[in-house]
Amino acid sequence: MTGAIRILGIDPGLRRTGWGVIRVEGTRLSCIAHGVIAPPANAALSDRLLAVMSGLEAVIAEHTPDEAAAEETFMAENAMSALKLGHARAAAMLAPARAGLSVAEYAARLVKKSVVGTGAADKNQIAAMIRVLLPGTGAKADAADALAVAICHAHHRGARKLSGAA
Repeated sequence: MTGAIRILGIDPGLRRTGWGVIRVEGTRLSCIAHGVIAPPANAALSDRLLAVMSGLEAVIAEHTPDEAAAEETFMAENAMSALKLGHARAAAMLAPARAGLSVAEYAARLVKKSVVGTGAADKNQIAAMIRVLLPGTGAKADAADALAVAICHAHHRGARKLSGAA
């Protein structure tokens, strides 16, 4: 890899969308910033989706990532939950796409395995490994999950390019 790149990791959600930007230079990773976009729970669906997209557009404008990655949808409790999560993913993926960034997608199990070593890791295990891999970060829950997505992309982006995956 030549030069450093910035990767935006996104953990989409309608209530809480985690985001994290890492810098990758060779095999060295460092955290640029992380946070959570939490639209008002009582707002209309369209307003919550707009808050997710606008929030990520602001993150992109401030931290200028080169690439983005999002976690794929996992099986939700019911069809309505899955549909709403799909809406949130779309809003989250549109922001980097509008900025001209490629957006990779990774299964939750692959993200967990890339960071923790097992695809069955829970949020606490992910957050603990993020603190090890990115010292001083202190990210929790959704922000830690987003940083994990960015790290997963850092590990797999070369293979994706070789295979022709988007």
